[in-house]
Amino acid sequence: MADQTDTLPTPVPETGVADLGLFGKPLFEDPSARALARVGVVDVGSNSVRLVVFDGAARSPAYFYNEKIMCALGAGMAETGHLSPTGRVRALSAMRRFKKLADGMGLSELSVVATAAVRDASDGKDFCDEVHRDTGLRIWVIGGEEEARLSAQGVLLGWPGAYGLVCDIGGSSMELAEISGGRVGRRVTSQLGPLKLRDLKGGAKARNNHIKGVMDELQEKMGAQRDRLFLVGGSWRAIARIDMYRRGYPLHVLHEYRMTVRSVSATVKFIQKSNLDEMRAACGVSSTRMALVPFAAEVLSRLVKSFKPKDIAISSYGIREGMLYEQMPQRLRDRDPLIEACRFAEAKDARMPGFGKILNNFIAPLYKSSPAPRKRLVKAACLLHDVSWRAHPDYRAEVCFDNATRANLGGLKHAERVYLGLALLHRYSNKRENTRFEDLYQMVDEKTRNEAEILGKAMRFGAMLWMNKHEDRGEMRWFPKKKLLEIWLTPDMQPLFGEVAEARLNSLAESLGAEVVVKIGKGKPEK
Repeated sequence: MADQTDTLPTPVPETGVADLGLFGKPLFEDPSARALARVGVVDVGSNSVRLVVFDGAARSPAYFYNEKIMCALGAGMAETGHLSPTGRVRALSAMRRFKKLADGMGLSELSVVATAAVRDASDGKDFCDEVHRDTGLRIWVIGGEEEARLSAQGVLLGWPGAYGLVCDIGGSSMELAEISGGRVGRRVTSQLGPLKLRDLKGGAKARNNHIKGVMDELQEKMGAQRDRLFLVGGSWRAIARIDMYRRGYPLHVLHEYRMTVRSVSATVKFIQKSNLDEMRAACGVSSTRMALVPFAAEVLSRLVKSFKPKDIAISSYGIREGMLYEQMPQRLRDRDPLIEACRFAEAKDARMPGFGKILNNFIAPLYKSSPAPRKRLVKAACLLHDVSWRAHPDYRAEVCFDNATRANLGGLKHAERVYLGLALLHRYSNKRENTRFEDLYQMVDEKTRNEAEILGKAMRFGAMLWMNKHEDRGEMRWFPKKKLLEIWLTPDMQPLFGEVAEARLNSLAESLGAEVVVKIGKGKPEK
């Protein structure tokens, strides 16, 4: 077990998480983390009821199961004060199904939360009692500020060092929470959910006045917020999909997708002018969700005008992930989600788990002067360099790129996904041309593409030199000013330096624009 009394090193810039050597003991093997290996959560929202079952590395969990049923429990509540009768029947049916699924998966329990619709409805308690009688599941009805806190914790799951304003929009409410230093600060809730706005009388003018009035109150309570705005919730994700479509954005991964205030303004106008049915089909948004998008777009337009964020990020993590984060010990929260996910993948799928650390140490001289965020990606690449070995050799390079760019990895910008994907592609191939991913290459500049190629070729060469991870091995030395790449091998390792290894080393040297020298000796080379 990791020593809980260890002092944490300085956080890595950009991620805000402690490095911990990045190769300390993997906490997914710790009993307290294994207890989180498969956790089931149900979110009973105003618009949808969703079951998520998390699995894998607790710090960066995979979605073992994810099902959403659009029930619209909050539809019509503005007039009746009751949950939608139709929505209530559908939600109860969903809860029966989810309980049966959980039993089949062997989950010891499901954590169930209900938000605005159930807490505001006059028959909300009656609905909770009915669910308990039918399924045995107890629903935890949370207040608006608690909902804001859990959503903000979900963002911290994906961005441990995040700071800024989290905005979570549901069907009947919208919450704001500030985050900084791994903590959740001020929190407020409002009635600016699209279901509520759709039922508001007076048309667009009345809605605009209402939204502006509420937003002014929220701004007064939260104070100045000029940092990053994190958007959580299905309506925000739908708007992000539309923004991607409008821009022709090539990487359809919503988590960490970035927008500017200007692009939000352009997309809101695009929504107002477009045929919703045509846009729904083009963007892959459900008809139920698309019906609410225009109302959510009006809220987002006013939100960015009021708070003027420096940039905007979409978070696929929210209240459900926040509930998982709630159960984590602090030492697990302090870990880097990207590295933990990569280490878990290596332990599960690599031919020789643990070799990623050796490979990283071998090629580390190439990155001696690199900034911490780049070293972090190098370490992630080394951990992932062999996890796709089961793929057919003709497609292995493409499988690597596809996995890196589209996998559920937290703490990874879209440009970093492409860099990581290119590095892993070059782990198996010298060339990157003539693949189906070439439109994604343009998301990083030529310099970055070349640097990813160097990393891939360094891993490609390094993987040739040993199979026994405990053997004494060679060393790489890099002299950037001289453009000299020196490889030192022990006599025992010399037989591994065959024709293929030599060809791969020469390919690496060519990408570096360097002269290469190979030395054989019993002692370590002098520094």
